[in-house]
Amino acid sequence: MLENVDKKTVADFGDEWHRFDQAELSRVELAALFDQFFHVFPWSNISADSVGFDLGCGSGRWARCMAPKVRTLHCIDPSEAALGVARRNLREFPQCQFHLASVDSMPIPDGSMDFGYALGVLHHIPDTAAGLASCVRKLKAGAPFLLYIYYAFDNRPGWYRTIWRASDCVRRTVIHLPFSIKNAFSVIIAALIYYPLARFSLLAEALGWSVECIPLSWYRRRSFYTMKTDSRDRFGTHLEQRFTATQIRGMMERAGLENIQFSDKTPYWCAVGYKRNE
Repeated sequence: MLENVDKKTVADFGDEWHRFDQAELSRVELAALFDQFFHVFPWSNISADSVGFDLGCGSGRWARCMAPKVRTLHCIDPSEAALGVARRNLREFPQCQFHLASVDSMPIPDGSMDFGYALGVLHHIPDTAAGLASCVRKLKAGAPFLLYIYYAFDNRPGWYRTIWRASDCVRRTVIHLPFSIKNAFSVIIAALIYYPLARFSLLAEALGWSVECIPLSWYRRRSFYTMKTDSRDRFGTHLEQRFTATQIRGMMERAGLENIQFSDKTPYWCAVGYKRNE
């Protein structure tokens, strides 16, 4: 059976987290980002005795916020370079256990986890639906799973999707460049596009305007460091897939999740579901 992993994308993220190891990300901004992504997570379902997993842990930025809340957090990533960064960033948290593994080879027993999450991960593998099903198999019945998958701009107007298609043409060229050039390009894009649009959105919001449809308005309160990181993520990874909310719900249901709830806030689409009793 073929491994459900794209090796070029794994190498891309290994380089990204090596260069953007989140050391410059302030605790205040990290907490704000965590709250946005975990907006719909059911905190009442876990406790200090809970055991869960962070699939595609990368630099360990989400684990920094989750680990203090639980007994054990399994941090899983297929990139040895990324896992090295996570080990360094999470050295103060003995509850973190690290596993070099892909989504279909996670070394944790099926039906054993109190919770799990995969944020910005499963759209970067060949078979997203199969990857999600692999995650759900690790959960106990009734356990929550938090998912963030790149959305297909299905809640945006046509002109917005046209802008994305143009940017994707650029991405498909940039991904073939050497790491050093990709990183330099990402910083330039962050400086010339992300930052101006984000700060314009902040000003517009202060004037009482709606900023929901301004591209990159989500970054209006984010640091330039976060913009550089996400620009590298967006333009520097080989495999990227996008899904509508309907498609995501369908994948979650087929994977064995129920009582699915989508966040009504950016970033889209964050959703949580609970493993069905079998």
